[in-house]
Amino acid sequence: MEENTEKPLSSLATALVNVTKYKHNPLHEPKISVNRLVSEVASWYEKLRNAMELSDESVILKNAIERILKRRLLLGGTGEKTAEPLLRELVWARYFPDNSIPQSFIGKTAKIIDLYLELKHKLLSKKSNLSDVVINEWILQFMSSEISIFLAPNLDREAMCNFMYHILKDSVYIKDDTQETKNVQVYISVRKSFAKDDLAFLRFYLFKQIFPNLNSSNVSSAAENFESIYKEINRQLSYKLKEKIYVYVKRQTPVFFILEDVLKTHKNNISSLLEDNNELGKVVIETCAKKYEGIKTKVRNAIVRSVIFILLTKVVFAFLVEGTYDKFKYGHIEWTSFIINIVIPPILMIIASFFIKTPGIDNSRKIFEKIKSVLHEEDPNLAPTLTLTLNPPKKWSFLSFIFGLLWFATFVLSFGLILWILNKLHFSFVSQGIFVFFIAVVSFLTYDISLKAHSYTVDRGQGILTPLIDILFLPIVKVGMKLTDGISQINILIFVFDFLIESPFKTIFSFFEQLFSYLHTKTEDLE
Repeated sequence: MEENTEKPLSSLATALVNVTKYKHNPLHEPKISVNRLVSEVASWYEKLRNAMELSDESVILKNAIERILKRRLLLGGTGEKTAEPLLRELVWARYFPDNSIPQSFIGKTAKIIDLYLELKHKLLSKKSNLSDVVINEWILQFMSSEISIFLAPNLDREAMCNFMYHILKDSVYIKDDTQETKNVQVYISVRKSFAKDDLAFLRFYLFKQIFPNLNSSNVSSAAENFESIYKEINRQLSYKLKEKIYVYVKRQTPVFFILEDVLKTHKNNISSLLEDNNELGKVVIETCAKKYEGIKTKVRNAIVRSVIFILLTKVVFAFLVEGTYDKFKYGHIEWTSFIINIVIPPILMIIASFFIKTPGIDNSRKIFEKIKSVLHEEDPNLAPTLTLTLNPPKKWSFLSFIFGLLWFATFVLSFGLILWILNKLHFSFVSQGIFVFFIAVVSFLTYDISLKAHSYTVDRGQGILTPLIDILFLPIVKVGMKLTDGISQINILIFVFDFLIESPFKTIFSFFEQLFSYLHTKTEDLE
């Protein structure tokens, strides 16, 4: 490490540290309490339900809130009738510890629900080009996002998002578009890469940027301007250059992930720590080592969830499609191809996971150097400026034509090799289609897990075999990405759980909780 430095913090870093020093004072008032037995059963149900969705941990609470609201508001309802059951369900499922949510939050949650219900009713009653389905979807997403943020605020994460945005916004330049659009794209990329926001959260945060303080006095104005807001949000989320900006921003996230952890774990002595480069360097290296170790756990959990997702989805899919086809054509199920179809893709995912490696000490030293830059320089340069053109001049060349042919050839080679092997194993065309379908999905999920394993890697290089692996597997991964999104949208098991199982289950949970509460009251009468 180097000698201590007296170089002051930058103005942005000073503001970030001041937010980090803020200590939250817990509210001393009656809290929501639930029965432990009911909570135990409900939490296991919730774990099973979440295993069917490949969502990041940062959006699981919001997704649960959205799911509960959708069910409870399906046949109409108000904030007063919905808020308390919603919060109790969240405590049942252990999204929050017992006796941690103040009872005053019931009324505040009810106000949020009623506010967005009012906005929805105004939108549905006025002439608009937006369908009822779109309005219901967006309002439900806004409602669940705001309740999630209200119940589980993360000031440190929001401060770091803001800090990261201001550090990176001038490192991106779009030659033929406005500064405002470029800033919005960097903001979206920061929220996707650092905060791990999904589409619902992105829509919500963009809405809050355009209409920051929705309340009962301006809800009519929001309804009046909602269609133009909707179009602007969709324009930004489907921007032509969004992926290039996202990849650029994502490559800078390891620095901010580690800095966030250092600020959080050393909140009490952060000022003295940042003044001593030797001590700060030691802390950064130690933090990186802990994060690398944590990556292994996250990768393992991601693999388990992905395998459960694949098995549950595939068993149902295989029985419905492949089983039906075999019965119709052969009079019985071809168990050999059936079992291979179910077992092989998850096994391949588990095998591939053994080749996923975590970063080393050199990576930690690079992160430390970049952290010093963002803390002490007013205009840090973490990476070369990304210069883009929205409408580049169209050029046709023989070389681009050759590359296009090669890309098409990789598709033929990758999928052709799989189909050739399946033909040798005497798979029917239906069994082949199902196998290819899920191999593509597994390939994408494995690739996605590999990205998670490198979430703390800066300046990631290529190995000797990387080009060959890209040629063979990238086409399959690209197809798998599209198919995974499709599965998530039409997963039959999710529909069954949400509308046929969850509602009666939660009704039973509520009945037993009230029964146990009643019995407890009778027991107290005997004392």
